Amino acid sequence: MLEKGLVQIYTGDGKGKTTAAFGLALRAAGQGNKVLIYQFLKPPSLDIGERFALQLGAVRIRVEALDIHWDMSESFADAEKVAQTRAAISETLEKIAQTGEKRFYDILILDEIVFCLSKGLAKLADIKNIIDRKDPAVEVVLTGRGATQELIALADLVTEMKNVKHPFDKGLSARRGIEF
Repeated sequence: MLEKGLVQIYTGDGKGKTTAAFGLALRAAGQGNKVLIYQFLKPPSLDIGERFALQLGAVRIRVEALDIHWDMSESFADAEKVAQTRAAISETLEKIAQTGEKRFYDILILDEIVFCLSKGLAKLADIKNIIDRKDPAVEVVLTGRGATQELIALADLVTEMKNVKHPFDKGLSARRGIEF
C-alpha cells in the first residue's frame, strides 16, 4: 500500500519504544497495510499486553517472536546461550530480509533489534541486508536501546525516547497493562 517505505528507529533509555511501534502498526493496519512485528528477546511465553490485544482482534498485524528463553540478568553470562541466540537472530533476520524483498508485508517492525545490535547479539550487516533488499515500498521500524551512529545513518527517521522520570525510580514494579 505504501509508495515509498522508509526506515524508522525508536531508541533511547525512556519508556515507549515498543508501544510507539505498535501504535504505528495499528495506524498502518487501519489504512489497509499488512504488518509484521517480530519481537527479539521477548519469547512467546512472555506476558505482553500488546501481543495479546492483537491476537484477540481481527487487524492485519502478525506478531511473531524469537522462541528462545532469554533472561536479561543471566543469559549474557552464558556463552552457549549467547551463541545460540546470535545464530537464531541471524537466521531470523535473513528470513525477514526475504519477507521484505517479496513484500509479504507493507511494514516490518523489528522490536528490540536495536538493543540486540548494541549488545552484539545481532550484526549490523544483517540489518543493513534487510534495508538494502527490501522492496522500495516496505517500511522498516527498528526499536530498542542503544542505536549506534552507524545504524542511525541508515534511517530516515530517528526518535529518541528520553527517561525524565519513571516509577521504577521509586521502586515500583512493572504493571500489567502499562509496562507490559
